[in-house]
Amino acid sequence: MSLPPEDPASPRGGWSAPATDILPRLDFDAARRSVEVVARPTPLLEAPALSDLVRTPVLLKLECLQVTGSFKVRGAASRLGMLDEPSRRAGVVACSSGNHGRAIAYVAHKLGIPATVYVPDWVDPVKLEGIRAHGAEAVLAGATFDEAEARAVRDAGSSGRTYVSAYDDPGVIAGQGTIALEVLDALGEPPEAVLVPLSGGGLVGGMAAAFESRLAKTPSSPCVAVSAERAAVMLASLRAGRPMELPEEETVASALSGGIGLDNQWSLSLVRDLVPAHVVVTEEEILRAMAFAWRELHLVVEGGGAVGLAALLSGRWRPEPDAAGAVVVVVSGGNVSRDTLMKVLSPLE
Repeated sequence: MSLPPEDPASPRGGWSAPATDILPRLDFDAARRSVEVVARPTPLLEAPALSDLVRTPVLLKLECLQVTGSFKVRGAASRLGMLDEPSRRAGVVACSSGNHGRAIAYVAHKLGIPATVYVPDWVDPVKLEGIRAHGAEAVLAGATFDEAEARAVRDAGSSGRTYVSAYDDPGVIAGQGTIALEVLDALGEPPEAVLVPLSGGGLVGGMAAAFESRLAKTPSSPCVAVSAERAAVMLASLRAGRPMELPEEETVASALSGGIGLDNQWSLSLVRDLVPAHVVVTEEEILRAMAFAWRELHLVVEGGGAVGLAALLSGRWRPEPDAAGAVVVVVSGGNVSRDTLMKVLSPLE
């Protein structure tokens, strides 16, 4: 799916800065050093059933096996590693639908930094428990992600603590981009394509920027952004030519829910300029992908982490017939409640 031309009449905010202006602010080497302190390199394993389906080698980057159950620990480690001593003593504030908060809590505990995480009332109980288990204060703060984020930003401003965005912060973005560096290290060459979940854009924007920094002579980024149909604010913003707000919808891919911030400064520009392809998958397709991961891959994958699998299984994305390299699917998280997983699997029983 390609994007329509940007509306020239659309108002433009800070996000209109080109990616070329942002790339120098992303220190992937420093991010990698910080990530290595608290996270782990994750496996890149072939999925024969998917390779047979698309007649191209398909490799899974298993961030669902990361120390906090998702890729978010990378961005948290990178950003918190940048704090000076006074900022560490003061502490940090974050807002999260679950995985970012759990990562902030984990890294903050490792580094001895006080942390408060605001979450929407619908947060997955597994993720809420994970935040509190690492000693962070978790605050239920509204019916939507945007409401919770507004409270978190106000708290950070009034308390003088550092606010750590889940998606629109150069330190966080660089941390997520370390996944791309690991993919390149493992393959020794550029992949044909990398299917990456899209929410606030920190993950796919960071990976696309990392590929750009290492593969500047290639004609285009290998990243394909995959949105959930009911959590596609970034895609709507790209189409509109400006940051948008949409009503939240219930979705099994709750990790992808929430806005991108009307004052978005980083992630939207990176996705706009560096990510050439977009795919949208439905709720039913995500559920089938979660069940496939359990049945065929022996993996527990949450809805937001399964959208790349859904894009392949549904046929909404396929590699070109003459594809020469491997297709990589980022399986971004595995934090899902037992009740949700049982509902997904019940038709199989």
